Amino acid sequence: MNRFVGAAIVLTFAVPPSHADNCDRSRSYLLGGLGGNLTLPPKEFDGLFKRCLATASMTNVKDAYILKDGGIAVIPKQDTLAATAATLSQFCDSYPRATLHFLTKRERTDDKSLADIVRISSMSSTSCQKIKGVGE
Repeated sequence: MNRFVGAAIVLTFAVPPSHADNCDRSRSYLLGGLGGNLTLPPKEFDGLFKRCLATASMTNVKDAYILKDGGIAVIPKQDTLAATAATLSQFCDSYPRATLHFLTKRERTDDKSLADIVRISSMSSTSCQKIKGVGE
């Protein structure tokens, strides 16, 4: 049994840090009160965290964050129309009532801190509900 525990510990440290670290960092930041008053109940951030982790593992996603307004922000690996459309399609198929916000070059340059990123509004992005025609 000790061999299994030892092997698990070695494997844990051998795996490089995931690009999903910012999902955890943004959730902790918001739930810690550093982002100001929450616009959603704290319990909903558990679901957002799971959604963020799943989004971070998508093919064209370099990094993902939870936004204060409940959206998910991503930095794409490839910033092309085809790659963006494929990522948005994959996200909306999985989360038809969510909103995915692609961080623009300007947002990535101007808003370098985590505090600035989580405060970005996803309202400028079209929700999956509108894209897929899902009713309220």
